[in-house]
Amino acid sequence: MAAITLKDIVKEYGDGYLAVKGVSLDIADGEFVILVGPSGCGKSTLLRMIVGLEDITAGDLSIGGDRVNDKAPRDRHLAMVFQNYALYPHLTVFENIAFPLRLQKGTFTEEQIREKVEFAAKTLELQDHLQRKPANLSGGQRQRVAMGRAIVREAQAFLFDEPLSNLDAKLRGQMRTEIARMQRRLGTTTVYVTHDQTEAMTLGDRVAVLRKGELQQVASPRGLYEHPVNLFVAGFIGSPPMNFLPGEVVDDVLRLPMVDVPLTDDLKSRLGDRKLVIVGLRPEHFEDASLTDDRRSADGVTFEATVDVTEWLGSDLYAYVPFDTNPEVAGKLEELDRDLDGEGMRTQLVVALDSESRVRDGDDAELWVNPAKMMVFDPESGENLTYDADAVKEIDQQNEADRKASLERAQAREKAKAS
Repeated sequence: MAAITLKDIVKEYGDGYLAVKGVSLDIADGEFVILVGPSGCGKSTLLRMIVGLEDITAGDLSIGGDRVNDKAPRDRHLAMVFQNYALYPHLTVFENIAFPLRLQKGTFTEEQIREKVEFAAKTLELQDHLQRKPANLSGGQRQRVAMGRAIVREAQAFLFDEPLSNLDAKLRGQMRTEIARMQRRLGTTTVYVTHDQTEAMTLGDRVAVLRKGELQQVASPRGLYEHPVNLFVAGFIGSPPMNFLPGEVVDDVLRLPMVDVPLTDDLKSRLGDRKLVIVGLRPEHFEDASLTDDRRSADGVTFEATVDVTEWLGSDLYAYVPFDTNPEVAGKLEELDRDLDGEGMRTQLVVALDSESRVRDGDDAELWVNPAKMMVFDPESGENLTYDADAVKEIDQQNEADRKASLERAQAREKAKAS
């Protein structure tokens, strides 16, 4: 295992295209870090530079304290798991897993190879498939074979390049837990690239969000979700995504398309002399007012909205409320939508209500929202004016303590099994 340090890493191609623009990132020994962002943001290029498949134009890359910019991939002692599995169809599962060991001719005896392969197979529950060929395996089993090949190398770090994108939704969920379990059991430093923010939020100790080759924010999943540093991070993290509404400052009130929210002294100071802002509210920050108790109602504001469409999903009811955006912020929101690979759909508020709600299509519903949950963004820079750096630091410190405790528990269980 080893820490990985990126300092001002740049990738410029021969035609002058800047794919990665000065990324700096410290990945601790044993940490699971996710590189996430929309297509073309530079996350896979960054991963390939770490493993040595792409040259680094500028900056320094260190693994375990050693600068490796000029080292060949085989000398970096990293194991990479690709999107397409990269298995050899004519070899059995056993031989596919053993392949990197056999490449190091004379280093391992047949007995050592068998022990390492059987350990990997047991870790990934592949014991019953060792004599099968890849063509006879499911997509999830093939991915586990690719992971097994990484395990036997006893590498300093695992690198995953969108490993679950070829799997269906149910299998992706199963494989996410498999990868998390494996990483905790082995305690190996892991860098994982994905465009799927659900994978990022469920797998990572920390998540690094990239946009057009630039690092936007690095924090724990909860830190990113509750305290995004800008509009882009706020819009990328969360499913359904955050609602963005135009907000007009009128005296002591922030006027939104469907409700007026009183301004606190703290928010007034953060707004400065701005008269127009973009307000972010997550779908779960709303409730059906008829189901809200008196205590919570006192903390929020109630308003009436005409619901266009509803979706009942068992645990939640999603209600969609169309609204007209302010033309002065429409351009910024359209730019954000393009950066997030959006489709430029109509502007609508997405509200997540309790599944017991009786709100239905076409209703004039009474809804409740807590203004304390509201985020406010500068319409020009996209900066989160309500960002709380101290809160993020506290969340991330707790997250780091939880990570270390989780690793210790997993490794203690492994020792108990071995004895």
